[in-house]
Amino acid sequence: MIDWKIQKTLLDNIPAAQFHAGSRIKFGPDHKLYVTTGDATNKSLPQNKKSLGGKILRLNTDGTVPVDNPEEGSFIYSYGHRNPQGLAWDPKSGELYGTEHGPSGSDGPPGGDEVNHIVPGGNYGWPLVSHNDKYAGTEEPLRTFTPAIAPSGAMFYAGTLFPGLTGKLLFTGLIGEGLFTATIDAENPDHMYDTTKLSGIDVGRIRDVVEGPDGALYLLTSNRDSRGDVREGDDKVIRLTPGQ
Repeated sequence: MIDWKIQKTLLDNIPAAQFHAGSRIKFGPDHKLYVTTGDATNKSLPQNKKSLGGKILRLNTDGTVPVDNPEEGSFIYSYGHRNPQGLAWDPKSGELYGTEHGPSGSDGPPGGDEVNHIVPGGNYGWPLVSHNDKYAGTEEPLRTFTPAIAPSGAMFYAGTLFPGLTGKLLFTGLIGEGLFTATIDAENPDHMYDTTKLSGIDVGRIRDVVEGPDGALYLLTSNRDSRGDVREGDDKVIRLTPGQ
């Protein structure tokens, strides 16, 4: 048995709640740590730069604020997020993309899930705007989904085991119960097209996807989160290879 000990708290006092928690944590190609946070069901937080809620945060590995963050002394990389769930960097351009859950009815018209091109200091509009509406000074999503698919984990596939997926953005769906692919225009990082749900993947709600060193895709199911239909053996890590 491993004796786990917390060596250091890098960041604390992130607003929390049962829902809208964000919580994707990834290292970027710049070796900085990125953390997504939700609005914790408090719509006043995402536009409040004094709060860490409803943001994408960027920090050094020692817990300090990078000197090249958008605002001096602030962990905030982007703001105006409702519930950002996925982060992925295009390996060719280095551009950052994120997936996000839109309103669920209690806080706005259902749907409006998003894929966004994340730019430093960008305001992604929540709760000032959602779906395909426009609001001055905010970034527009590359794609919205209504009805909701609840996009979650995201990545760019760099392997060759699935030649048809090389270079594409992959993201999972919770409500959408599947794996989605899209192409980012090599000349225009704000243009995404050919969004497709891959056929033949019937495992229920998928929380995350990663590429293994073997080039296979590894899927994490999320059917025991009280919102899915539990299947035998759930939840699982599934290794996906060509021909399965």
